[in-house]
Amino acid sequence: MNSANGAAVVVGVDGSEPALRAVRLAAAEAARRHRPLRVVHGFIWPLLRVPVEAPAGGPAGGGLRHQAEELVAAAVAEAESAAPGLRVSGEIIDGEAAAVLVGESTTATMIVLGDRGLGGFAALVLGSVAIQVGSYADCPVLVARGEDRTSGPVVVGVDGSALSRAAVEFAAEEASVRGTRLHAVHAYTHPFSGGPGDMQPLVYEVNQLRGEEDRIVAESLTGLGNRYPDVPVTREVVHGRPVTVLTEASRTAQLVVVGAQGRSELTGLLLGSVSQGVLHHATCPVAVVRSPA
Repeated sequence: MNSANGAAVVVGVDGSEPALRAVRLAAAEAARRHRPLRVVHGFIWPLLRVPVEAPAGGPAGGGLRHQAEELVAAAVAEAESAAPGLRVSGEIIDGEAAAVLVGESTTATMIVLGDRGLGGFAALVLGSVAIQVGSYADCPVLVARGEDRTSGPVVVGVDGSALSRAAVEFAAEEASVRGTRLHAVHAYTHPFSGGPGDMQPLVYEVNQLRGEEDRIVAESLTGLGNRYPDVPVTREVVHGRPVTVLTEASRTAQLVVVGAQGRSELTGLLLGSVSQGVLHHATCPVAVVRSPA
């Protein structure tokens, strides 16, 4: 993930209310990290060969490009109001929104966006731009959804994978800049027998199983205290489905952090089943972290 000094927090805007909410969340994040904020609008119309300038003889403020300039200016003003003194800039970039934001991710500290945009159907819980950017961005992606809170822990889902460790590192950094504790959650559903219709637990030593699951969490948190001595860490091992457990944890969290793909997820799914499930159901903002690999 990109954390170079001076790298900006980037927020994607489209004039929708979810995008403005993302602007406020991004402004708070940039202020906490002492980074500039960059407001970006993906301007798709030139790619579709649609006229974007004001028509001859039309009003001076007409045209699609002028509308885009206005929505970016409004988003910049919203950010400056939310975090006075923050360095904020805005830019219109020709291209489809997800592609533009993925391009920005190569030099950004993080990408922030709303859970839905103007092009989404009201029935959809999560927009396609959020899914695409979360799947391909080179930096963490923060999605503004649920309730914005300044209290509660940063919750991170752990499963022992490399992606999980990347998520833990980012979550600890977030807990540090937010001045709160880190709560590491590991949910597991095994062991079950494989017979048709037979979901009874295998004959298994429960204490041994619990010890193995505790070890996964402990290994995921190794060295964290040295790197983030100011962050209190709690951990929880729960027998249950990861999406259900993390969604429940989100009810009192200020942020939930998930890896883009976990050890047990289907590789054919964008983001992975757990990441998508948490993004759809969490009641607070969600950060998606992909491994550098």
